[in-house]
Amino acid sequence: MPLSTKLVGASTEAITHDVDARWIMAYAAGLGDGNPRYLDTAANTVVAHPVFPACLEWPVILTTRRPPGYEAVTAAEGTRGVHAAHDLHLYQPIRAGARLTTSATVIGLKRIKPGAAQMTRLDTVDESGALVCRTYQLGISRGVDVLGGPTFLERAPDPPQRPGERAEVLRVSIPVAANAAHVYTECARIWNPIHTDRRVSLAAGLPDIILHGTATLALAVSRLVDAFLDGDLTRVRRLGGRFTAMVLMPSTLTLDLVARTANALCFDVRTESGAAAFSEGYLCYTAG
Repeated sequence: MPLSTKLVGASTEAITHDVDARWIMAYAAGLGDGNPRYLDTAANTVVAHPVFPACLEWPVILTTRRPPGYEAVTAAEGTRGVHAAHDLHLYQPIRAGARLTTSATVIGLKRIKPGAAQMTRLDTVDESGALVCRTYQLGISRGVDVLGGPTFLERAPDPPQRPGERAEVLRVSIPVAANAAHVYTECARIWNPIHTDRRVSLAAGLPDIILHGTATLALAVSRLVDAFLDGDLTRVRRLGGRFTAMVLMPSTLTLDLVARTANALCFDVRTESGAAAFSEGYLCYTAG
């Protein structure tokens, strides 16, 4: 059954999380990231990894499948949704002890060749109502039609432009263990059975369980923060790109930094076969 453009403008109920040091440390540990800013509680309040907002956003994403306009979607069609693109804007670091509230608003829906393309804006605020982070997430429901023409409440911001020439190149291998998806699921508290339940992933038409897209992104971001920002994650202001190929386990990913400007790193992440698992990647940062 088609998705209805009645979805556009629909907002979810807000979900509040108490972010403690244990969750922040677990997320970093699940990535194998030993940056003391994530782990050393004796030094100061631990600060969350730049991709940690995905943990707060996941339960809210689930609720976007229940508003008016989605009721005609069958259970089988619901399993066809893929996370296609991610654009995270960070306004202040997330620190242990924060009480944060996240909500989602569907801001766009249109039919594209693979299916229904839905843009969702996720806003996370602190107790004072100040914006902590905002994500524009593109989801594609494969083989699902859209009832109505392209409809947009607002347009997502354009991604940073890549330089025409490669100014600097870095290539780093990233090993992915056979149990990486299971570890990430528990540490991030992001539960989607296609990442840990082989029976479910095979039934969905996948070759096996696959690594979470946000895990692939986070593994790359960890390397970039350490190599170019002296481990100072608080300098990260924006990150994102497109999820374009599955990551199976165990395997070895390759992070390619293809360009660097005064305030942005442009990168891709490739699988062992050379396919781009994460493409058109960018990490924007402030001067140290």
